[in-house]
Amino acid sequence: MHRKSKFEVEYLSDEHLTGFESYKLFGYESPECICYAPLLEQSGTDGIDGKQARRTQTSGPLGELFDHGLDSWTAMLITVCMYSVFGRTDHSVSPLRMYFILWNVFINFYLSHWEKYNTGVLFLPWGYDASMLATVIVFTLTSIGGHEAWKFELPGGVSAGIMFEMLFYVSALVSNLPVVLWNIYKSYRDKTGKMRTFPEAIRPLVPLALLFAISTIWIVHSPNNILEEDPRIIYFAIGTIFSNICCRLIVSQMSNTRCEVLPWILLPVTVAAIFSFILPNVDLESMYVVSVVALLSHIHYGACVVRQMCRHFRIQTFSIKDHSE
Repeated sequence: MHRKSKFEVEYLSDEHLTGFESYKLFGYESPECICYAPLLEQSGTDGIDGKQARRTQTSGPLGELFDHGLDSWTAMLITVCMYSVFGRTDHSVSPLRMYFILWNVFINFYLSHWEKYNTGVLFLPWGYDASMLATVIVFTLTSIGGHEAWKFELPGGVSAGIMFEMLFYVSALVSNLPVVLWNIYKSYRDKTGKMRTFPEAIRPLVPLALLFAISTIWIVHSPNNILEEDPRIIYFAIGTIFSNICCRLIVSQMSNTRCEVLPWILLPVTVAAIFSFILPNVDLESMYVVSVVALLSHIHYGACVVRQMCRHFRIQTFSIKDHSE
């Protein structure tokens, strides 16, 4: 029988343990640091998971899928969090421009894994870590000065939102795209990569290009301008579908198999886009359906892949064998 410690007996009541101490618990205003503290913790743990895996002798494809697969999803969440700081004021950017900023993040994340698909080596740029650090700094400054602190203009009429937009695009062009292209070129020159033909090398780019084309045509030519009505549900839906496509690429490059050109998760967004032009009254509702289908499909795909990998490697999820035995 479990013997209660002195702390549990004297300080923890049943209400504490169940999480329902009193209604007053929810009556206090949350401290400002609660917004950026989880991001700082996530950034730190995301940077040490590889070292922890090597220390416990559990490095493997499953950990890589968990790590980079979840990163592909949080790429959308972190970017939208940054957008929430500026909002939709005159000092920010329009939802459509934010949509293209989000795609800039998606493409740069995807290119790193496309590079490994062709070279066999994953080169992680510093852009992700820099974006996490920048997000924490922005949230910290916002907690001190409020969102009004970002309502300023630089010389030339450049607002804070436009400044961050320019930083996103410039950092992508400087820190990631040239490096990816150079590493792929070098792998072909030195014959150290997979040496795929050109059609096979660009094969992983096809589903990403299709998603971009379908979603952009739908959003730009939406009968009811759904991007202005509910931009975050669009960011979430497209970001979830992107994460699923990226996870499929990660699995392909880890298993050295051919990447899918037409993953079935593109079907719901294609049908919904066509349906929205036939029945414009359900334009936004179609996007809600797409977001739910994408979420459930992505969770189902992840659970199935993890289960199959655990069966293949004869390991248990979230458990570590004692190697001292």
